[in-house]
Amino acid sequence: MSVAGIREIRTTRVNAPIRRPLRNASGFIPHFPVVLIDVEREDGVIGRAYSQIYFGELLPALEGSIQSLGALVKGMPAAPRDVHDFLLKRMRLWGVKNTFATAMGGLDMALWDAYAKSRNEPLYATLGAQPRALKPYYSVGLYDAKSVVEVAEEAVRENYPGLKIKAGFPTLAEDLAAIRAAKKVLGDRALMIDYNQSLTLAEAMIRCRALDDEGLEWIEEPILADDYDGNARLADAVTTPIQIGENFNGPEDMQTALAAKSMDYVMIDPQFIRGVTGWLDTAALARVSGVEMSSHTFVEASSHLLCATPTAHWLEHMDVMGQLLKDPFPLVDGTLTPPDRPGLGMEWNEEMVAKHRAS
Repeated sequence: MSVAGIREIRTTRVNAPIRRPLRNASGFIPHFPVVLIDVEREDGVIGRAYSQIYFGELLPALEGSIQSLGALVKGMPAAPRDVHDFLLKRMRLWGVKNTFATAMGGLDMALWDAYAKSRNEPLYATLGAQPRALKPYYSVGLYDAKSVVEVAEEAVRENYPGLKIKAGFPTLAEDLAAIRAAKKVLGDRALMIDYNQSLTLAEAMIRCRALDDEGLEWIEEPILADDYDGNARLADAVTTPIQIGENFNGPEDMQTALAAKSMDYVMIDPQFIRGVTGWLDTAALARVSGVEMSSHTFVEASSHLLCATPTAHWLEHMDVMGQLLKDPFPLVDGTLTPPDRPGLGMEWNEEMVAKHRAS
């Protein structure tokens, strides 16, 4: 059976409001700049997804990249894997990384959303999976020993099984103080920390080894994400699991990291990995390697994708889009199960979109 063609690709720039402004070792994010993507097929089905970028100044570049890739595929049958393969071949000389990776990932998610909607089934079912009650952790920014207490209490009150805080204060003592203050509140709930690539390898060796007795679930991106050899040295020297992966630009980076033994756990970003299609290829590598795989942001798509991931681990819960959606993706008894609505289950709240539209 043939698939309807791609009639039009519409984009909208929005500054998505978030519950807690995000501070990390590299700066401050008061809201999330995102591009909403609507892919309309010739049969009238509309697939919805979004891509995000950390800096509002780069939002026009992301939107332009999405529109440029859209121009290459307009009129093609809206078969996600075929479009994915076409774009990889068409962009071979230029490459599909960074902004173009996120643009391709957003388009791919929108195409899969439309495809699942055309079958009148949730994306997880289209991928051959059953819904699963996923384990979410509350993901927040950089908080010192005093301010982290409120965040940890929030995580406990809302029954999150885990909390992730940013690390990377000027001194190890400050990192330790924040970690211990959070752990005191969390009790037996998991605590993860994320350095956002802020340390040199020498600094990371000192800090990560010092943190080995703190009972952390993992230490995330202590050094540059693409320093695969350096991350491998850390993973070998440190007892606490090392987590990387959110900056993989496609399954190829996953292959490189696995070959180098750069991590104990892997975390995948649905847009950087090039959407649903890239995620499925990466999940297959994780299954073969026996590496537990978590998600990075994109709560809506990630909840479906983790259901189809054999080594699914944790769902990062940083609710970027919650206030821009008609229907929520709620936590129930400390878990999150993707809704049984068709596709990804996202419909825009047009009033909120208009309110937060970026100029």
